[in-house]
Amino acid sequence: MSTTALPRPLPEPSLPRRVYDRLPGLVRGGSEDATWERPALIGLLLATAAAYLWNLSASGDANSFYAAAVQAGTKSWKAFFFGSLDSSNFITVDKPPASIWVMALSGRIFGFGSLSMLIPQALEGVAAVALLYAGTKRWFGAAAGLMAGLLLAITPVAALMFRFNNPDALLVCLLVAGAYCLIRALEGASTRWVLAAGTMIGFAFLAKMMQAFLVLPAFGLVYMVAAPTGLRRRLWQTLAGGLAILISAGWWVAIVALWPAGSRPMIDGSPSNNIFNLIIGYNGLGRIFGASGPAGGRGRGGNFSGQPGLLRLFNNLMGGQASWLLPAALLALLVGLWSTRRAPRTDRTRAALLLWGGWLVVSGLVFSLASGIIHPYYTVALTPAIAALVAISACELWRARHQIRARFVLTLGVVATSIWAWILLDRTTHWESWLRALIAISAGLAVTGLLAAPALRRFGRWSTYATAAFALIACLSGPIAYSAQTITTPETGALASAGPKSAQNAAGPGGNGGGLPTTTSSELVKALKINADKYRWVAAVSGSQTAATLELATGGAPVMAIGGFDGEGGNLSLAQFKHYVAHGQIHYYITGNTGRGGGFFAGRPPIRSSGRPAGGPGAGGGSFTGAPLGGGPGGANSSSSEITSWVKAHYTSQTVSGQTVYNLLQPRES
Repeated sequence: MSTTALPRPLPEPSLPRRVYDRLPGLVRGGSEDATWERPALIGLLLATAAAYLWNLSASGDANSFYAAAVQAGTKSWKAFFFGSLDSSNFITVDKPPASIWVMALSGRIFGFGSLSMLIPQALEGVAAVALLYAGTKRWFGAAAGLMAGLLLAITPVAALMFRFNNPDALLVCLLVAGAYCLIRALEGASTRWVLAAGTMIGFAFLAKMMQAFLVLPAFGLVYMVAAPTGLRRRLWQTLAGGLAILISAGWWVAIVALWPAGSRPMIDGSPSNNIFNLIIGYNGLGRIFGASGPAGGRGRGGNFSGQPGLLRLFNNLMGGQASWLLPAALLALLVGLWSTRRAPRTDRTRAALLLWGGWLVVSGLVFSLASGIIHPYYTVALTPAIAALVAISACELWRARHQIRARFVLTLGVVATSIWAWILLDRTTHWESWLRALIAISAGLAVTGLLAAPALRRFGRWSTYATAAFALIACLSGPIAYSAQTITTPETGALASAGPKSAQNAAGPGGNGGGLPTTTSSELVKALKINADKYRWVAAVSGSQTAATLELATGGAPVMAIGGFDGEGGNLSLAQFKHYVAHGQIHYYITGNTGRGGGFFAGRPPIRSSGRPAGGPGAGGGSFTGAPLGGGPGGANSSSSEITSWVKAHYTSQTVSGQTVYNLLQPRES
């Protein structure tokens, strides 16, 4: 791989100068760009947008937990600011609200709906592709930039999450933006770009809290190693970047912490109703150490992504999401670091390897070894690093293919990627079985073309083009097919997963279309809508997921979610509940099965720890199939049990389409 500190000059445009100059600037690009570069970029971005926007409304509300918060944000600016689940601000979601802000603003402009909520997510994916292209191109040319953007776009988990309403879409977009700013900073030790990089990471924190900080070891290391300035300047610039992170992330945290608890919504995911507990515990150390950890984390990552271990990213649950090019990326990192071991301190190739490789290694190890809640779709945060490493190394090695060592490494990468693609596809033997034959044949032809390149030179450049085409087919057919399946299959619920259904059904929980119930009876909806504007909450239920389902069904009527997402937020005392009832602020209290269809664990019994259902993203308060409301995650807390007992003792129940409903305005006659 090249160890040149400066990027190689790009070729001059091949079109006649008069024709070239007359092209619009958007299509033509800069004067230093080749004529094919800007059209190729526009084509990539348009194709990405078309794929991510294709039949987008088929997923409906997608994850109803976040959809309800987006809807609430379109009705109340206070709910918008805090990320409340309901427009009357009883409780927040268990994440910071940055991604909700984007979707809710779209809903305020265009009206709340599936498209107004999901289109911003898709556009964030297009922006991430563009930013990855721009950052990679600056040092390694347009071909590497285009390949990096393409590899990000076709990764199955990216095709999933950039069409979904979880916070991960905005998280990844902001992290790539931060990497781009850092690349600009490394070119001239620019304080302005260092501050910009820190600001992007800070706002990424407001999308998904501590997960955003997994890139910081790589960012800090590469700047301290490769910035073209003295040690003292590097140190204070790094500290300035940290200050930018603190300010851009901390302003919202400070407001929430200082806001009187009695006049803001409860903080979901925090038993103590404390934003710092949510940051450090549930969305911090709890993710790493799990239920037995020092920060009160709950749930176990094995429930959703397999047992912790170095090979977790390759298992049946995680493998098909983002690991298609992971062997090639690790190979690129090792070979690249070895080949640049004697390069100058400011060498850009090594700096890029440290940036993207550090991002991949740190995040990958956390996802692999964490004992807390880790979902397979979290791997979308690895995709920019994998894409950049593979694109940079592939393009650099291809340019040096006249050397036998470069051809050998390319051959090794094609073989490793093809074998791993075969293994992943073999896990769904009945699904598109022809792909395995295509990959095997293409890999064989690509390897032959690489190893026998000197002998094939007499056939001219066409042998080179054929070798490259076969290598791309062998390496990319698998992820493209999985992404196409993901894009054409509606996805709902909290256990989103990319790829064919059968892969998840065979492996464990999850699967396309899985998750918590997303419908409720028309009779119950009609009852809740009657005089809904007279009550602060039209109903109170146990668990955020059930509340979200009712809110979406009623067009945004606020529902009180006692216990929050996992049973340890929104722990309303019985005395507080009695106060709300006495002042006529709650119309109904609902128990019973409010939904139809598959339960949260897709037919499996809930996995319990210490007698309580496992909590965390995707474990929220919906009922299990056939189970009473409150029996699933989010419904097991003591406050909910006390409230239920008091309501049963003092109010008469009625059954509405199988749901037990108590009218809190009509006490039981003594």
